[in-house]
Amino acid sequence: MTRPRVVAPASLAWLDEVAAQRRAAGLRRSLRARPPVGAELDLASNDYLGLSQHPRVIDGGVAALRTWGAGSTGSRLVTGNTELHEAFEDALAAFVGAESALVFSSGYTANLSAVAALSGPGALLVSDALSHASLVDACRLSRARVAVTPHGDVAAVEAALAGRTEERAVVVTDSVFSADGDLAPLIALHAVCRRHGALLIVDEAHGLGVRGDGGRGLLQEVGLAGAPDVVMTTTLSKALGSQGGVVLGPAAVREHLIDAARPFIFDTGLAPAAVGAALAALEVLIDEPWRAQRVLDHAATLASICGVTETPSSAVVSVILGEPEVAVAAAVACLEQGVRVGCFRPPSVPAGTSRLRLTVRASLSEDEIALARRVLTDVLSRA
Repeated sequence: MTRPRVVAPASLAWLDEVAAQRRAAGLRRSLRARPPVGAELDLASNDYLGLSQHPRVIDGGVAALRTWGAGSTGSRLVTGNTELHEAFEDALAAFVGAESALVFSSGYTANLSAVAALSGPGALLVSDALSHASLVDACRLSRARVAVTPHGDVAAVEAALAGRTEERAVVVTDSVFSADGDLAPLIALHAVCRRHGALLIVDEAHGLGVRGDGGRGLLQEVGLAGAPDVVMTTTLSKALGSQGGVVLGPAAVREHLIDAARPFIFDTGLAPAAVGAALAALEVLIDEPWRAQRVLDHAATLASICGVTETPSSAVVSVILGEPEVAVAAAVACLEQGVRVGCFRPPSVPAGTSRLRLTVRASLSEDEIALARRVLTDVLSRA
């Protein structure tokens, strides 16, 4: 449905000029509604394990809906905390090797809560230059002093920590970076943090379900699961195919967040249906640990199709095309031939690196991979 154009009032007239500037730069965005079952092959979503449509996951959400109702009815400190929320927290903490977990309404609010509540005025925050927007916003809201270090530069992190005057320091990073799919040097970062008495916060949004033993995440893979000076955040909306976010770490962190994290205190708790679906997805992953390796195998195949020489470290295959218009045109051409791909442009990625961001699912069939090969080979040969 086309919505009528409304003339902006004087107070919002500047929006027309901003929209024109974005259009000229090839950065104008639009929403496209998808049907419940898409006719095209989806290589754009973050449903890495293919669990969002899994019968057990849907049944888990439906059962929770029937038991607990449509909404959580309040913040978790009032009426929004159910036995289901706590059962899921216990199960996920045990799975990844953390002492405790706390569920939030989204991965974004989980990051806002963890970073802001564990830093604050009088602390130093050291953030990787390519940290996710939720971590960037959390740093801005924390009122701590923020040092942004070059991507993956452990020496720069150490220099920032060594030169600090603040009593407390926190280092924040993604484990798997969303645009390129590359891995953070977690072992080296943790060693630097330990030398300087800093806390390490790691966002495993793109690591959970893909890296580690049976999808337990990159922290588990490198031997840092359960470390007393490491906090893990993640989302339930990617590998677990549901919605919501979690902070995992020492029990003292969970207790502090319940007291101090504003998005936890003032936001309505995550809907029970999302919790039930996430718990069912976790149970599927435990029963079918092969899914994590299948993601990496499919990603390697997709990278080969696209001429990407480096073996992917995650579900993400990034095909850099340069200017926004080129990337957008390639994405449109793929969709016209039945393959939906992601298209990342500034500010999501640096200028001059607009790209197709392709993601794989553990559940991809041989026929779907053959279609991807046919379409991507054609489109990229002309892009």
